Amino acid sequence: MTDLAGLLVVDKPGGITSHDVVSRARRALGTRKVGHAGTLDPMATGVLVLGANRATRLLGHLMLTEKAYAATVRLGVATTTDDAEGEVVSITPAGHLDEAAVRESLAGFVGDIEQVPTAVSAIKVDGKRAYQRVRDGEDVQLAARPVTVHELTVLDVRRVPGGAVTGHVTGGSPATDVVDVDVALRCSSGTYVRAIARDAGRVLGVGGHLTALRRTAVGPYDLTVATTLEQLAERGPGALLPVAAAARAAFACLDLDARQAGDVRIGRPLDLALDGLTALFDPAGEFLALYEPRDERARAVAVFV
Repeated sequence: MTDLAGLLVVDKPGGITSHDVVSRARRALGTRKVGHAGTLDPMATGVLVLGANRATRLLGHLMLTEKAYAATVRLGVATTTDDAEGEVVSITPAGHLDEAAVRESLAGFVGDIEQVPTAVSAIKVDGKRAYQRVRDGEDVQLAARPVTVHELTVLDVRRVPGGAVTGHVTGGSPATDVVDVDVALRCSSGTYVRAIARDAGRVLGVGGHLTALRRTAVGPYDLTVATTLEQLAERGPGALLPVAAAARAAFACLDLDARQAGDVRIGRPLDLALDGLTALFDPAGEFLALYEPRDERARAVAVFV
């Protein structure tokens, strides 16, 4: 099946790593050449974009700069990882919080913000992943980075009297009054939803962390085109989104005549006016290449035939 190429949009389940998903995709598709465009934490579920065979070359060019999530924030408990997988570091009763104050605090994270990533992120510090430094016992302090939260909608705010504390607590899980907040958001790539939960808890003076995270979209690919691992095992290569369809969903597109297509197949520049990175197709609809405007001509960025 090595001649098959395309994208695979997986609805990742919780409790496994993105690498686990890649391994299962390799078995189902019958090829070792499978890569991913960004990862999801084991706790998280939802959209994970993979590429198979020559479509792996497309992954680095995809405009996956905007992502969408559904999440649940628990106010009243802070953890080392800012999510439910970490050790609990503080417990503060939060049942007194006013719903209006909760909504206002979260509204403050909409727009262009400076965000300190979670200490257990994959960001490299002097060549070593931050999460590995934390595991090695180091006190990791990451610098704030600019990110954009385009939209954040609070769907529900509910008080949980005596709610069980998520995360790992030495000596058992004490009960406390917590507040759970369901949110939906759209944000730039590189935004840590866990950090929003952490910082909202700090603003409200009670601490906070993420108890659930589901990625609902990455760029133009959302859950409507996603396949579960069970469906992937059944359908195999039939679950692939053909590379031409994937390119049409992600880029500006231009259909060429036969002469232009012949030039593109060998990477020649074209006398065309393009508005940024553009996917080019032959008269039969085959995806040929990505071109961009440069030096007043259309020039090849990557040729896929």
